[in-house]
Amino acid sequence: MKSINTAAENESSSSSIPGADQLRLLPRDGGSEYNRLVFEKSPYLLQHATNPVNWHPWNEETFQKAKDQDKPVFLSIGYSTCHWCHVMEHESFEDPQVASLINLNFIPIKVDREERPDIDQIYMAVCQAVTGTGGWPLTIILTPDREPFFAGTYFPKESRFGRTGLMELIPKLAELWQNMRGELLESADQILSYLRQDSQPSSGELNKEIFDKAYQQLSSRFDSVQGGFGSAPKFPSAHNLVFLIRYWYHSGHDHALEMVEKTLQKIRLGGIFDQIGFGFHRYSTDPNWLLPHFEKMLYDQAMLVMAYVEVYQATGKNEYAQTAREILTYVLRDMTSPEGGFYSAEDADSEGEEGLFYLWTPAEFREYLGDEGSDLFINLLNLEEGGNFTDEATKTKTGKNILYLNKPLDELAPDIDLSGNQLVDLWNKTRQMLFGIREKRIHPMKDDKILTDWNGLMIAACAKAASVLEEPLYAMAAKNAADFIWDKLRGEDGKLLKRYRDGEAGLPAHLDDYAYLVWGFLELYEAVFDPVYLQRAIDLNQMMLSEFWDDQNGGLFFTAAGQADLIVRKKEIYDGAVPSGNSIAAFNLLRIGRMTANPELEEKARLIGSAFSDQVTPVPMGYTQLLSAMIFALGSTYEVVITGDAEGDDTKSMLDALNSAYIPNKVTLFRPIDEKGSIIDGLAEYTANQNSIDGKATAYVCKNYTCSAPTTDINEMLNLLQA
Repeated sequence: MKSINTAAENESSSSSIPGADQLRLLPRDGGSEYNRLVFEKSPYLLQHATNPVNWHPWNEETFQKAKDQDKPVFLSIGYSTCHWCHVMEHESFEDPQVASLINLNFIPIKVDREERPDIDQIYMAVCQAVTGTGGWPLTIILTPDREPFFAGTYFPKESRFGRTGLMELIPKLAELWQNMRGELLESADQILSYLRQDSQPSSGELNKEIFDKAYQQLSSRFDSVQGGFGSAPKFPSAHNLVFLIRYWYHSGHDHALEMVEKTLQKIRLGGIFDQIGFGFHRYSTDPNWLLPHFEKMLYDQAMLVMAYVEVYQATGKNEYAQTAREILTYVLRDMTSPEGGFYSAEDADSEGEEGLFYLWTPAEFREYLGDEGSDLFINLLNLEEGGNFTDEATKTKTGKNILYLNKPLDELAPDIDLSGNQLVDLWNKTRQMLFGIREKRIHPMKDDKILTDWNGLMIAACAKAASVLEEPLYAMAAKNAADFIWDKLRGEDGKLLKRYRDGEAGLPAHLDDYAYLVWGFLELYEAVFDPVYLQRAIDLNQMMLSEFWDDQNGGLFFTAAGQADLIVRKKEIYDGAVPSGNSIAAFNLLRIGRMTANPELEEKARLIGSAFSDQVTPVPMGYTQLLSAMIFALGSTYEVVITGDAEGDDTKSMLDALNSAYIPNKVTLFRPIDEKGSIIDGLAEYTANQNSIDGKATAYVCKNYTCSAPTTDINEMLNLLQA
């Protein structure tokens, strides 16, 4: 079969996927050169469209085929920037022997976990329960009724080092299906019963003591030397850091803020940060943040922007604002579509080698920078002649280097008789030169699908950065993406869709899509104070409750009512690589409830905490995004209404002062003294009588359901917010 090149493939590929006219001429099974995935939109699925494995998409027709042929289903789940997914494809799914065995004994299905996180969530829970671990590629064997009876992750072609290979595994599974089907079906029934357990009601409430417990658990795992929590692999886990900033704000425990600062400083210096092109890689494979897994995910950029912006507000230290700007430089340059939406990810591999795009040799520095410049930056960026990058598979050094710093540049400057500003300026010029040289390399593949949920996160991050850093460019990026999602990723019924790519939107939206986008609209409203975004947040939030709320036990299901292609309807609260939809929804409900004076929404937020209290209480450090919402609910909170001339300098000064102060437990409404004021009155009726005093910008501040007299004095407003 010929190789496929998606629109996101790197420059080394020479062929392309069939155009629309060619696709119409292909038979439904893809013909002799392709399988059925050739008709899909996902870059990950298209990567597998030329495999000899007879891949099918997840749909009713495929499962009916499994029933008709009395075959189990070989389900493989991954995503386009997953390194070991690539390895398993090249080693096994491109191999005719393996493909022949799979095609003979199974109906094979490929799923992109980023398009169908609902499917991934269910079967990842199976894998973790059965094997004690999880990850991607995820391999699940199902009955034709979608019930799992075998689970694992990566399988090599041949058995090695105690890991069973597919050439041995597939015949064994086929034999069990033929000769021991009763036992397999019994096992599937037990797994299904396990999956349904998380719908059982909890019996408690979350209280303020849970914050101290989470802080103590995180503190016990904190790496006081390198920052972060636990040992390798280490993830930035930005929502843990945001919780700790807010915990510090409310408790006064300085160590909470110290843990945040140490972590954010260390990851900015390390190899996990792209020192040349900016942006963060997904995680570090070592405890020192040196050796990253090189893929870059949109959600990591968004959550880390939020963390850096909040710690900048809390401390006033410009280094954190600068890192937030650097991340957004990367996102706006490399991860933003012409239509305004944000792309999903960039691969770890280029030219079939992990990290190759990001690595350098001392010889390259000497060639490009000359003797004096190369000597300086070879030393500062820790390049070694033998290389500091070790191949993960062979455990040998490759001769290439990951760039990292031991200390910030202004601290390194005295060692080389330069001022901090001089060294920073010199590095900026050198970095731009190296960036231009690196741009000529073959790029990692970009996953150019636009996902509603991850775009919601990035809209929130851009909007937060716009208001705090006073950067209109970020507000414009947030508005462009928000309007794009609103225009392109809704169905005729107004409900959200999941994915947009190649001019086409589709797939069912999930809880995260609604919760994250509502968050994005709320942050965008508080950045630009256009009431249309608050209206959208309110409307989507109500639709989310209608589609996902569990009337019996509280909380929100991951999938909408009426979705029929899954074996269970799960609820998720764990804040893992990204925060759970329930955690974000709880915060949204509290904010909208306070903005619009709707206590019913606050009660829904309380019920989310109650629904998961039994799960959260033993190990609250796994639910820090939910705890950030609960800090808002259980602590002192403020509602601020600013009334004034939208174009007035006094209004701008008052809003700027409000944004610059770190007051995480507040919501803000702006009531302009023009026709838009009536729109806000319609959304929040209590604002109708909150007029400006003598035509000046006026602040109305309420704390814990009690309101103070309005003021036109900025300092008095800020004092009221610290009381």
